[in-house]
Amino acid sequence: MSVIASLHVSPRRRLGHYFRIHSHNVRTAEVVKYLRDLHRQLGRALIVVMDRLPAHRSAVRQLQKAGATWFTVEWLPGYAPELNPVEAHWSCSKYSRLANYVPDHIDDLYDAVAEAVGDAALDRSLLCSFFQSANLRL
Repeated sequence: MSVIASLHVSPRRRLGHYFRIHSHNVRTAEVVKYLRDLHRQLGRALIVVMDRLPAHRSAVRQLQKAGATWFTVEWLPGYAPELNPVEAHWSCSKYSRLANYVPDHIDDLYDAVAEAVGDAALDRSLLCSFFQSANLRL
């Protein structure tokens, strides 16, 4: 199971949170679809901050080759999860809400992950803390 997640800050400093859960390792096609859907949902140009996962790099190349001009990418340095607010988000979900959780079935795990990751979207101070942990000012 893997999660594609993004935290966003609007020009008016509104925080948002989007995610998708996949039953397999995320591949280029899922990243491309996620970014297109995110752009469609937000309805404006995006500045995307990404780590250097091969699927991320490949998705950016694919979108650029297709002529997508609605996004700009800022790459995080390699091996620097402490600079990525999404990593703080995932760590919070994994080590607090999901700690010691043993599902009876894969569907139970899916539901628990969706709830743990999704609950953060309702807590503005928690979302702010993810940016603060990466030393990013809002």
